[in-house]
Amino acid sequence: MAAENADAFSFVPLIIIGAGRSGTNILRDTLCRLDGFATWDCDEINPIWRHGNLSVAHDEFGPTEARPAVRNFIREQFRKAWRRLGRPRYLVEKTCANSLRVPFVDAVLPEARYVFIYRDGVDVVASAQKRWRGEMEVESLPYYWAKARNTPLRDLPVYAYRFIATRVSMLLGRSQHLSSWGPRFKGMDRLAAAATLDELCAHQWSKCVERSADAFAEMPPEKLVRIRYESLVEDPDAAVSKILDFLGEHTDRRAISEATAAVSRRSVGRGRRSLGAQANQLMAIMKEPLERLGYGKDLPA
Repeated sequence: MAAENADAFSFVPLIIIGAGRSGTNILRDTLCRLDGFATWDCDEINPIWRHGNLSVAHDEFGPTEARPAVRNFIREQFRKAWRRLGRPRYLVEKTCANSLRVPFVDAVLPEARYVFIYRDGVDVVASAQKRWRGEMEVESLPYYWAKARNTPLRDLPVYAYRFIATRVSMLLGRSQHLSSWGPRFKGMDRLAAAATLDELCAHQWSKCVERSADAFAEMPPEKLVRIRYESLVEDPDAAVSKILDFLGEHTDRRAISEATAAVSRRSVGRGRRSLGAQANQLMAIMKEPLERLGYGKDLPA
């Protein structure tokens, strides 16, 4: 019992789960404008989540990968971040690769609460393609320094090599896109060699939301709140209030409105407009997860 109490957190890990390009950033940033919420000083902490499992070629970890040493390391990083950030009530984290490994995350952080954010997969595909092509690369030294600072020291050489390796083919003109970007599902490299980029993005989104939905279907409902991206950007105050109600927090309306002021709906439907008829060709991959998430009415007949 004493050991269990020593391991207990004095804060709540609030884990945002979502496929890449699904609004995880804007949701995290919005929540962290509220009192009592804080997050890491870098975009994602995938190197922390992967420490001890770095040799695994994909991100689909299960509870068996949450070995004691792995679990203890990740929990200690959360504890250190909480202290560094002034001991907030909620420590918010949104690494997109966690959408493929929710059972692993829950084995590491059994006290975590989850926000599952999902978005129309067609819009995601159009946005993700830009990231795969390197069109939205962040070239800021402080950005990379923050990434390095939140990478375990002994893992840094591996990540430096991978950063270069994923860009070599593009730099040499052999490929039109990075060799890897975002959450890595099982068999992704093999599929990437045979599929078009839009097909690869469609598979990536589908795997992420399916793995997440499967995991959350088995989770006690009091641990989870679901937020549709389109609802977040249409009425951000209502979406944030829904999350706060889920957490049992009472925040005045003015504070919520100030926190959501930067939320914009301009990206809704952009993918469907830009992909046009091409979107219909992706339905063989995406139709089932789209319907599962409630986007059935938007699908072609």
